[in-house]
Amino acid sequence: MVKLVALFKRPEDAAAFDQHYREVHAPLMRAVPGLHKMEVTRFTSGMRGETPEYYLMAEMYWQDKKALDAAMASPENRAAGKDLMSFARDYVTMMFAEVEE
Repeated sequence: MVKLVALFKRPEDAAAFDQHYREVHAPLMRAVPGLHKMEVTRFTSGMRGETPEYYLMAEMYWQDKKALDAAMASPENRAAGKDLMSFARDYVTMMFAEVEE
């Protein structure tokens, strides 16, 4: 299994970010072909109670690299990417990963 991980730093307007992510961006991502599972994690605090640098993490899973590559080339992914850049360009870091089970 492989995944795309998106780490979001704390946005200036968390309420507006959350609304856009939930109502617009997440549905676009869930429409990307071959998506096996999508997990969204909102960070609440650091180990010592400090405010963490990161606000949200989204993990999107595909069965294998071939499925991921096809998904990344899809019109649905292009739409999700365009949307992501419209509201989170300054907050997001993205990485590909292999999952060991």
